[in-house]
Amino acid sequence: MCGIAGIIYRNGDGAHRIGRDMTRMLQSMKHRGPDSTGFALYRPPSHDLVIRVKVSDAFDTDDIDVAGDVRRRRREAEARIRAAGAEILSTEDINEYTFSASLSYEGDLKRLADYVESVPRVEVLSLGHALEIVKDLGDAKTVGSSYHLDDYFGSHGIGHVRMATESDVDISNAHPYWAYPFSDVAVVHNGQLTNYHQWRRRLEAAGHRFASDCDSEIIAVYLAERMARGDSLEDAMRRSLEELDGVFTYICVSEDALGMAKDELAAKPLVLYEGDDMVALASEEIAIRAVIDREIETYDPYENEVMVWTR
Repeated sequence: MCGIAGIIYRNGDGAHRIGRDMTRMLQSMKHRGPDSTGFALYRPPSHDLVIRVKVSDAFDTDDIDVAGDVRRRRREAEARIRAAGAEILSTEDINEYTFSASLSYEGDLKRLADYVESVPRVEVLSLGHALEIVKDLGDAKTVGSSYHLDDYFGSHGIGHVRMATESDVDISNAHPYWAYPFSDVAVVHNGQLTNYHQWRRRLEAAGHRFASDCDSEIIAVYLAERMARGDSLEDAMRRSLEELDGVFTYICVSEDALGMAKDELAAKPLVLYEGDDMVALASEEIAIRAVIDREIETYDPYENEVMVWTR
């Protein structure tokens, strides 16, 4: 079933408790997906590049021998970052299997990501000047607490609660997905793509990699491919409704925008609130009311529709 949510504050100062707000929205939809929870959160952009790297899945670190391999992969991942030409300005140990680093890097993001991921079982979760993706097993309250998201201030974000149907319950198959290799773009999705295999073969032939078997990742990489060719985010999203088949609703975010797209059948729900100070949207109205303490009016966007808001 799954649930998706997004919020963007319109004043753009980046001083909002976006981590706390997204946690509240997603926790209110725990019934839609208890397997994993993910967030794509945005701070005001900086010149430095932030990379978040997964070196193992959560359950792998319980074994002492495996834990040693995890630490080795972490060292190798950092070495590959430097070897790709990036200067590591600072690092943060998120937990036993995830770390982030602030980088000075002016080169090609695909080259950097591919080189880091050449270490077996290592995955780049996100890469950008504003974006950080956080995802793990458990409900939103559990993940939010583990990653200290109450202390995360920013301008906008999206999130996803997952009920696994076709792929494994692990971090790689949890949403959101970074739009590899395009900076600061991420996607969450509710639905199914019926031409998944066709698009995966096509995008792999164009040099893109996939970290999961989830059809939602196709949307993120598809948008990256279109934007790399010069499309705006909104144009890429509109084109996706023509070329991606299935029943789906997705939310996409970039450095300064949040957008939604619904296919022509509009069978997957999305409720929207637009105010002077913010825009919030989610699979269920209860998620919006989790962060707004006054009476509001909401509506459901029409079929075959794309909408984009900027901060």
